[in-house]
Amino acid sequence: MKQVMKHSVSLLIAVAIPLLVGAVGGLATSSSLSDWYPSLVKPSWNPPNWVFGPVWTILYVLMGVAAWRVWRKGPNDPGVRSGLILFGVQLFFNLLWSLVFFGLRMPGGALVEIAITWILILATLVSFYRIDRTAGLLLVPYQLWATFATVLNAAIWWLNR
Repeated sequence: MKQVMKHSVSLLIAVAIPLLVGAVGGLATSSSLSDWYPSLVKPSWNPPNWVFGPVWTILYVLMGVAAWRVWRKGPNDPGVRSGLILFGVQLFFNLLWSLVFFGLRMPGGALVEIAITWILILATLVSFYRIDRTAGLLLVPYQLWATFATVLNAAIWWLNR
């Protein structure tokens, strides 16, 4: 019973960390949703604003579960440690994108930033997959969404040069 409780608490913490990062990014995003973002020219395939919250919530939960699965393999293992460090770095860059795109209102700078984030997500996915295949696979939807977000960011930058 004690072991189950320990795993439950560690899982909650692992999921809470990306959700917290998402909440902070949401604060930067909300500052621009009522005035600046609606004024941008967007491609016809731009999803409605209401799609982003649920998608990101699911992705943050999947990220947290993936990190938790890797952490459970042994945080003292050098591969696990480097995978979790990569995870933390990509999560920081995930937050940074919201700050650059919405906070600073710089789609061009955000495009450069999201390209770096995309590479970091892929590196994390590969690292996690080597440690725990399920953990790596849990990051596939995130990688796919980041690919879509990169193309969307590029289109918005191009249409608003």
